[in-house]
Amino acid sequence: MATNKKLNIYFYGGAGKVTGANFMLEDLESDKRFLVDCGLIQGTRASERENYDPFTYDPSKIEALFITHAHLDHIGRIPKLVHDGFTGTIYSTPPTKEISQVSLLDSMNVLAHDATEQNLPTLYDEADVNRAMSQWQTVEYHQPIKIGETTIVLRDTGHILGSAMIEFMINGKKIVFTGDLGNSPAPLLRDTEEVTDATFMVMESVYGDRNHEDRDLRRHNLEDIIEETMRRGGTLMIPAFSVERTQELLFEIENMMENSRIPLVPVFLDSPLAIAVTSVYKKYSNYFNKEATHIRLAGDGIFKFPQLHLTPTAEQSKAILHSPARKIIIAGSGMSNGGRIIHHEKNYLPDAKSNLLLAGYQEVGSLGRQLQEGARLVKIHGEEIPVRAKVVSIQGYSAHKDSDHLLKFVESSADHLKKVFVCMGEPRASLFLTQRIRDYLGVDAMVPSAGQKVEIEV
Repeated sequence: MATNKKLNIYFYGGAGKVTGANFMLEDLESDKRFLVDCGLIQGTRASERENYDPFTYDPSKIEALFITHAHLDHIGRIPKLVHDGFTGTIYSTPPTKEISQVSLLDSMNVLAHDATEQNLPTLYDEADVNRAMSQWQTVEYHQPIKIGETTIVLRDTGHILGSAMIEFMINGKKIVFTGDLGNSPAPLLRDTEEVTDATFMVMESVYGDRNHEDRDLRRHNLEDIIEETMRRGGTLMIPAFSVERTQELLFEIENMMENSRIPLVPVFLDSPLAIAVTSVYKKYSNYFNKEATHIRLAGDGIFKFPQLHLTPTAEQSKAILHSPARKIIIAGSGMSNGGRIIHHEKNYLPDAKSNLLLAGYQEVGSLGRQLQEGARLVKIHGEEIPVRAKVVSIQGYSAHKDSDHLLKFVESSADHLKKVFVCMGEPRASLFLTQRIRDYLGVDAMVPSAGQKVEIEV
């Protein structure tokens, strides 16, 4: 009979806040240290400066890094980790690697600009990204990775293309790092896989204290806001995350137009990153759910309709202003804290005929959060911009599970769980979900603090 083994979980990032996911699982007996995610801290300028701080562990001592998915708050400091001495293997699904590469190169330029403005060193350069890619190995879902006595498996979370939860099997016990869990059923992706035998779980809680609209309602609301904006002769701005949110919205809008549910107006995809990521989605359409696969095979493809205009260059982006007002603009960033959307917001927020649609989580301190909370005057590029446009939120397009479905996910393993660590959420959301897990499931749960070490036994 195997003797029990003690492990440490370190919560270096993603504890007490939504962004900056960075967790370590340490097995002192075998001298193995595994990282899960290494993301950017996002939100206020003060919090973003933390990205430049040295890691509080030695990157050269890390055996391997496992990536749950390609959002920057989960991958954004990987090149810095490599630059600072990490030489181990990075593991993810194939789509995650490809999306990560284009996202990191895109982010590099934004970060370099911010660093110059704040008199900070460059976080990483292209050589660091290339070095990270050379250390990156792809695995498919359910393909076991054996490192010493530890077996690691990636399972589909249905959050974005290629997203995965990371399961560590040690001494016959399962430790699950959920990453971000998808808002299933989703327009494009398969449902989150069920986990029924986790012993310990490190999980997200972005929407731990609230629930979403259902799928039919969110589609209906999207249709309504498009029709209302076009009827008034305005422009609909959608700040969208380049990965998943953009592709879901394009998929929905394309279907609405093909079924004559909304006017046939120009749709501008104004984000070089979103355009590149959409190409990856086309390449890996085998990751789609059955419904999306059927639509793709039955028609002329996907993300391909006459009204869609791709504007990769700055000149094409600027020309959007001179096109007729009745149009839809989808541009990054999703929280309006950079990217091309802020130029469009500067142009159209003062227009009472136009609308701004927020289709996902808005980080505290971001411009998107200010607009969501009803700000009537915002500062963009140093100018005070009046907000006369209507600001509408559709939370049903979030790529995250809501409170009830997070609880249901945990419930599947309730008979086996020793403890759940609730992370990657605002404190109130994490605390609320933690209490629900305790009260409804009788499972021990806690909200770790940033930098905390917790010893577990398997």
